Parts: sequence; C-alpha cells; structure tokens
Amino acid sequence: MDRLTSMAVFVKAVDVGSFAAAADALEMSGPMVGKHVRFLEERLGVRLLNRTTRRQSLTEAGQAYYERCRVVLGEAEAADAVVSDERSEPRGKLRVTVPALLGRHCIAPLLLKLARKYPRLELDLSFGDPIADIVEAGYDLAIRTGDLDDQSGLIARRIASQRMVVCGARSYLRANGKPKSLDDLAAHQAIIYRRSGRVRPWLFPQPDQSSREIMPSGRLRLDDMEAIADAAAQGMGLAWLPYWLVRERLDTGALVGLFAEQSEFLYDCHALWPRSPRLPTKVRAAVDTLAAGLPKLMT
Repeated sequence: MDRLTSMAVFVKAVDVGSFAAAADALEMSGPMVGKHVRFLEERLGVRLLNRTTRRQSLTEAGQAYYERCRVVLGEAEAADAVVSDERSEPRGKLRVTVPALLGRHCIAPLLLKLARKYPRLELDLSFGDPIADIVEAGYDLAIRTGDLDDQSGLIARRIASQRMVVCGARSYLRANGKPKSLDDLAAHQAIIYRRSGRVRPWLFPQPDQSSREIMPSGRLRLDDMEAIADAAAQGMGLAWLPYWLVRERLDTGALVGLFAEQSEFLYDCHALWPRSPRLPTKVRAAVDTLAAGLPKLMT
C-alpha cells in the first residue's frame, strides 16, 4: 500500500470519528479503511487506534502519529501545488453544504456558473437547514447566516449580509390598515417563522447601534420561509423575510414593503471551511465567487 494514502485515510478516520464515516467521505469501503490503518500499525509495530463496536480512540502513540501525519499531508499537498497548475484552475470534487432556500435562490446559481467555467471542477451541493458538522461530514465549504456557533478547527469569512424586510399583501393592508410605526405591529397578525421549536424575534436597528426586538404574534406558525412568503401574499398577515426571497413579489406588487424609513436588519452570511496549511484552489474560487456575487442578490 502507498504509505501517504494510508496516512490520509488514517487522518480522515480520526477527524470524522469512525471508519464508516471515513469510508463515506473518501468514497471507499469500510473494510478498505480498516486495511489502510492496519497497514500503518503493522509497519510501525504499534497500535494507533483503540477500537470497539461503538467507539474509537487514539492511543498515545496514535495521537503523536496523527499530529505528524497532518503536517506531512499538508506539506505534500503544498508540494504538489508548486509543480501543477492547480493554483490557476480549480479541479476535483467540491462538497458544499448550504441552507435550503438561500442555496436554491442565491448560492446554487453562482456555483453552477463557476462549474461551467471550470470543467474539471466537480460540484457536490447539499441543501438542508439542519446544521451539519463540516469536518465530520467531510464538507469542503459551508455557508451559514446569522450568528456562528463553535468555529474550532474552521476558518470563517463574511461574504454578504442578508437584508430583512417587513411586508404584507395589499389585501391585508386594506382590511387591517397599514402600520405607521413599529409600535403598531402589536395590533397586527404576524406569520411566524418557527425553527426547532423556537420563535425568533423581529429585529430592527436603532440609532444607538442596538437592535429593538419585537416578538411577533399570530395564529400561523411555519418553519419554511417560502411558505411564509406565500401566506403573506395571500393576505394572511405580515411577514419579516429576507429581501432576496421576496424581491420578485415586491417588484410585481404581490407584496408591499413597510417601514421604508426604518433601517433594515442585516444578518451576516459567512463561508466556513476546515482549517488547513493551504487553502485549496477550488475552495478559494468558490468563496471568491460567492463574495463577489451574493451581495448583489441579498441586498
């Protein structure tokens, strides 16, 4: 077996926590992952991993070997890049996880354009709102909006800001009146976005740089923003939604934007990728493409 390949398989198995997860990430069989690790153990004459049916853990020797393997693999990758044209043309599989709606409306069109430009780039997009562990799931890149959770082992770059707007249908405003101030929202039906059992407040910037929180009230609670936009367009209540999602409805008059004089709240949008000695060209190209194109779509 090739020692460098076996080292890469060993590092991936440690990073993702199991042989099965490493097999999925590397697109090889579970027994083949085990074969690579055993090759290293037999060659070194030490056990690198303690394995049971439920969990695995590094031995003391395995921990030291793992840390050195990461350095060796990073140097090998950097050496390859020096004598190849990888820096000038993205290539290979790029695995990206994105929020479902933002991904379909804004991110996928930009990344598909990148894939058309570079025929040797393979694009593997995963659309889903549940937050995936980027390293454990084997993703090269993740796009997230709002506050970031634990970023250990990750690099984050802000690439855009998501503008939020309050809107409603003309039929609703004719029947219930148009709110003239934020205080008036308490008298109106809101279509509430509920995610993971949690209702998020509507946020509005204030002159002192703080944000005013308004907890919406209403009889409709949905966990899909597209469905909220549809319900708002049908006159079921007011909604607080990303501009990119309702832009066409605002342009056609299906929805009316409110509080034009009020500053709109901005959710930061970040690109995150696993920390490594050298940023892969395919990841850099994707991040630069999104940083250039997303602000025009989101604000």
